[in-house]
Amino acid sequence: MKTTSKQILIFLNVVAWILFIGLCVEAGSFIFNAFFTFFINPINASYFKLEHLFQFDSGYFGVILFLMITVSVLKAILFYVIVKLSMDKKASFGQPFTIKVKESVKHIGYLALGIGLFCIWGKNYSDWLVQQGVQMPAIDVLSMGGGDVWLFMAVILFVMTHLINRAIEFQAENELTI
Repeated sequence: MKTTSKQILIFLNVVAWILFIGLCVEAGSFIFNAFFTFFINPINASYFKLEHLFQFDSGYFGVILFLMITVSVLKAILFYVIVKLSMDKKASFGQPFTIKVKESVKHIGYLALGIGLFCIWGKNYSDWLVQQGVQMPAIDVLSMGGGDVWLFMAVILFVMTHLINRAIEFQAENELTI
């Protein structure tokens, strides 16, 4: 059986939906548990593995939670943009380079940049808290690892945006040529 581009795109669409739903659940659980920890039961700080930070200072705990929630929401939005683009019925294989594709790739690039910056901010803040004597879990446990990778991905996506823009120009020139 020969695998076609259409089958690969369907498979990638399913994977994107799974990741989108998983990231929405993660973001929702962070938001719910943050609310629960601050307003109902402070012992719930152990859900985030941050009970030592909560005992040290609830304000610092709130900053780390804000960064965790921001990163997880940005990841969910990123996959929403990917799912939305893959579900677009106007996409044509005859003319794959469109303004909509360019804008979507640019939005994904900005989201990757934001994720990278917030991850690096979270890592630096966590390192500073460790210097203050607070026992902190690894940055990967806080779902803020790989900030440099996200920044690298953002740069690649911005380059791709410019390449897609050039391809759109070539497509337009070819349409005018008889």
